[in-house]
Amino acid sequence: MAILETIVIAFWAMLPAYVPNNAAVLAGGGRPIDGGRTWGDRRVLGDGKTWRGTAMGTLAGVALAAVLTVIEPTASDALGFAVPAFEPLAALGLAGGAMLGDILASFLKRRSGRQRGAMFPGLDQLDFVVVSLPLTALLATEWFQTWFTLEVILVVVVLTPILHVTTNVIAYKLGLKNEPW
Repeated sequence: MAILETIVIAFWAMLPAYVPNNAAVLAGGGRPIDGGRTWGDRRVLGDGKTWRGTAMGTLAGVALAAVLTVIEPTASDALGFAVPAFEPLAALGLAGGAMLGDILASFLKRRSGRQRGAMFPGLDQLDFVVVSLPLTALLATEWFQTWFTLEVILVVVVLTPILHVTTNVIAYKLGLKNEPW
């Protein structure tokens, strides 16, 4: 598989996992998932993890996967190679796993004493990948094995932090985030 083809497939396959956290920021607010509870002297998750943001983020990722599935034949023809159409469980695994990864990262941040919005290098950039890929592999095993080859996974691990930092800086400059990370 040519490197450009691998990069395109990796980006396309991960789009349903890339979008949820951004959509959650835009649609967030409302009741925190942890209900304000603490564990010891710290919040379990914090005010930034809400039911509405989680639901809307997951829904946005699943909806994007549906749109990508509809346009997949045209995109594959235009590119000259196949890109994934998303099975429903693959879409749910990617989008829901991305949100779950972000929630788990928040939990780890609180346990390590970091405040909401504090930087946590590595975890901030790959939290959603570390959960969405195994969840997708569990929910849609055959689909996952077809599209997430070792090469594609390596590109995802390298490409994701670059995209994450870039989109966060843009969101910060647009006033959508309080921190550029």
